[in-house]
Parts: sequence; structure tokens; C-alpha cells
Amino acid sequence: MPGGKAHAREVIPPQAARRLLLAGQGLLADPARPATPARVLSQIRDLGFVQLDSINVVERAHHHILWSRLHNYRPATLDDLQRRGDVFEHWTHDASILPSEVFPHWRSRFAHVAWGSWLRTKMGDGHEAVATAVLERVRQQGPLMARDFEHPGRKSGPWWDWKPAKAALEYHWRTGTLAIPRRVNFQKVYDLTERVLPRVHGLPVPTRAEHVEWACRGALERLGAATPKEIAGYWGTVTLAETVAWCKAAVGEGRAAEVGLAAIERAGVGVGDVATRPGVALPDWRKRLARAPEPPSEMRLLSPFDPILRDRARCLRLFGFDYRFEAFVPEPKRKYGYYVLPVLHGDRLVARLDPKFDRESGTLRVRGVWWEPTIKPTRAMRVGLDAAVVKYAQLLGAERVEMGAR
Repeated sequence: MPGGKAHAREVIPPQAARRLLLAGQGLLADPARPATPARVLSQIRDLGFVQLDSINVVERAHHHILWSRLHNYRPATLDDLQRRGDVFEHWTHDASILPSEVFPHWRSRFAHVAWGSWLRTKMGDGHEAVATAVLERVRQQGPLMARDFEHPGRKSGPWWDWKPAKAALEYHWRTGTLAIPRRVNFQKVYDLTERVLPRVHGLPVPTRAEHVEWACRGALERLGAATPKEIAGYWGTVTLAETVAWCKAAVGEGRAAEVGLAAIERAGVGVGDVATRPGVALPDWRKRLARAPEPPSEMRLLSPFDPILRDRARCLRLFGFDYRFEAFVPEPKRKYGYYVLPVLHGDRLVARLDPKFDRESGTLRVRGVWWEPTIKPTRAMRVGLDAAVVKYAQLLGAERVEMGAR
């Protein structure tokens, strides 16, 4: 942590830190901009990565995140970018889509993770022979899926059961030998990395110091102001100790400013020293704040995996929005619903709603809307929420919308 006491630092109010975050996460730009392939790729680069998720109650997280920033976006665009090798799929804090030019930084990560132990745990004895055989088959036959290794109705030994083959494919993907050129019904297709990412797979691997500088600086650029823990957690590739050391050096060299980060007033909690956390900001954060555009006036539905929601503590500090993803909460204990979408209005999170897309009937049903306790929705706000739901329905291809109480 940078030195000094919290009260000696300049304190950034939550409203200012919130605006910096929204700017860095692409939520102050006009969502009506054309969503050309070049612009979608640029948006992914600006974000750094887009989280993947398999849940398909409405739209999958990666498509939803991009749509929240580009309302003309369509999922086929991202699929095409992946086939062309402009983006690749791997882990940050979770499975994500990243721009291909950062692949060398993931090559250094491959070597720092004990995937060999992971494979041995998954497969037991003979894991090396299975992994070699699976890789050779991909090398010879080209792109394959885990199901291509199945032998319905029979087994020729435990190695060729589905699970060991899948584990071997995952091992080679996680260590960088294989890459994912596309998915079929969200199931991974695997191929040799040099065939999927020919422009970047052989580039030099950054040193650890180079990677720490890239990761910490890149995170701060996208967050505007943050604690060391938030910076370390952005990519999930650097340790907290490395981040604290980077913050101290960056402050000393004038590449970052030491600040206090205040929390929004909530339930009688003030924003003084008790609610203020030490952190760092971009040295020109005031100029960035001054030139940040006003947020779009329309309401937008956000994915539960949107970057501004991923760090729940930061979301609570900056927005006063206490969000819990309840898909893995037993139904009787859920407060709102299985897959609840936060609602962004201006620079505030004002409500949440529980949607369900009935694909068979083509109907998007909103089963409930909950406005935040500090919000008194006007008629215009209710109309704005209806419009946001209709726009979301267009992304899904829904033919009808049914709104519950709102």
C-alpha cells in the first residue's frame, strides 16, 4: 500500500470515482453508435476483456456486456472476430474473451500455473500418455471437440472415456498449446494455437516485471481510481504484493497519485475517514473527469457479469448498490430471482429486474422489478424502463414482451 495516512490524501468523492469508472468501462459513450466489427474489437480492447458465461436464461454474458455499450451489436460479430483470430479465449479472473495482441502476456501465465498437477488429479495414472495422444489427434485431424473423442456404447480402456479426453484438451488449452477458434452451442472447439492465432502465438514472452507494469497500468487506466486489491483483481494475473509494490513505485515516479476513495452515503454511514480507503488514481484524473461526457439519458439493462458489477464491494462503495448473483442460491432463499439484471440510469444503478426468455414462444417476460430504496420512480422513469426492456428484447430476437409490476 502507498505510505501515509488516509486523512492526508486527497479524497476522491464516490460520484467522481463512479464517473471515472463508467468512462473507463465504456458506459459514457453513445450506445447508438454503429457496431461495426472494428468498433466491437475496439470496445473489447478498451475493456481489456469480456467475461464469458454459460448461463443462457436470456442472453449470454459476453454478448450482453458488448450490447450494453453498443446497442446495434449482434452476437455473430464476436463469433467472426474469434474465427479471424482477432480475439482469443482464456482466463482472467474467469473465462474471458481478450484481444489477440495481449496473448504474449498469457504465455507467461501458462508457465506460472501448475496445470500438470491439475491434469494428474483429473486423470490419474497414464495422464501424460493420454495428453500426448489427444494432442496428436488434433494435430493430425484439425479442430476437434470433446465429443469427437466419445465412443458411445463401448470403451477401449479408461483413457478414451469422454472425461479424460476432455481433461487433456483443457490441459493443452490452459497451457497454451491449443486455442479455441469457435464454439458450437457453447461447446469449445480446440485447435493448435499456431493455427488459431498465427500472428501472435510466437511473439516474445514479457518478463515478469514487464507483465506487472502492463497489468497494473492497464487496470488503473480502466478503473480511473482504485485500491491495490482492485487493481490486482482486474486481470487476475498479478499478486497483491506485486501490485502494492507497483503502486508505491508509480506514486514515487509521478505515474499515479495517492488518494483516498470515499464511499457513497448509505444507511447513515458517512464518507469521512471511517468510510475512506487508501488507493491510487491516474495522475490526470481531474482532467479526465472534466472531459468525460455526460452519461446517456436512456436506461440500460446490465449483465450480472458486467465489469462495473464484478467487484461487489466496489459497486457498493461507488453506487450504493448491494448486488448478489442468486443463480446459485437455493430458490427459497432468493430475494429477487435467478438471473437478475441491474438497471443503469445516467451514472446510477436505480433498479433490478428478473427476466426470463421463453424461446419457444418468443416472449421476454419480466417477472419482477425492484427500484432501489433511494429511488422514487416517476412515470418517465417507468416509461424509460419499458423502452430499455424492448431494446433488450431486440437483442434476444424476442417477438413479445410481458412486463410484470413495475
